Amino acid sequence: MNDKRANVSGEVTGSPIDEPAESAVPDPAQYPAPEPSPCPGYPPFLGEPKLLTEDELRASLDCTLQQWDGKSDIWLFGYGSLIWNPGLPTVENVRSRVHGYHRGLYLWSRVNRGTPEQPGLVLALDRGGSCAGVAFRLAAEGVMPHMEALWRREMPMGSYRPAWLPCVLADGRRVSALAFVMRREAATYTGKLDENTVRTVFGCASGRYGTTLDYVRRTVTALRESGMPDRSLERLLVRCAGEQG
Repeated sequence: MNDKRANVSGEVTGSPIDEPAESAVPDPAQYPAPEPSPCPGYPPFLGEPKLLTEDELRASLDCTLQQWDGKSDIWLFGYGSLIWNPGLPTVENVRSRVHGYHRGLYLWSRVNRGTPEQPGLVLALDRGGSCAGVAFRLAAEGVMPHMEALWRREMPMGSYRPAWLPCVLADGRRVSALAFVMRREAATYTGKLDENTVRTVFGCASGRYGTTLDYVRRTVTALRESGMPDRSLERLLVRCAGEQG
């Protein structure tokens, strides 16, 4: 057991005769101030980042598209930044829902919304529940360059598992939509975070595309404006950033 845990647990590490008298003034050099730790466990240890090579990205895309006939338009399910920044030419955008997965801040971001020293958080689909989002229809003709760009955006470290999920559109149509699901075995999977950690990330994490807080704000706003507010995410924003809806 280390010294800090021993002190917290009340373990006695010396005999009474070793302790200074009450009138003695302790030497500060013998009792250095502890390192500030506003949030134990943050930043997390994520190991060295490993980017997928172009060959690995292509292999992942080819494997995913084995379930596509090569002729039909492709549906893509957006649940986070794709809603407000799809970056793809779409034929149709429709409110939709997938079952068996829910949205949450489950992915550490060391580039886009944070740094290796102060990782940010981004949304991912994890098992259980259901999730409202936007289904985008991409025309089959000329779709490959756009899919390749999508893979570079969403799969640089392979944190997601591309999956074709049953998706119910707002008008009742049922389609198979491509979605990016969190890989729980990935080093960047957060698991269930306590709100103190989320609050800390909201206060400090910023990356190439801005802060985690701005990312969550924009997603909450986009969902609300699309008529499918995520009350759980909104409450988290209120509790951890002090923002009112």
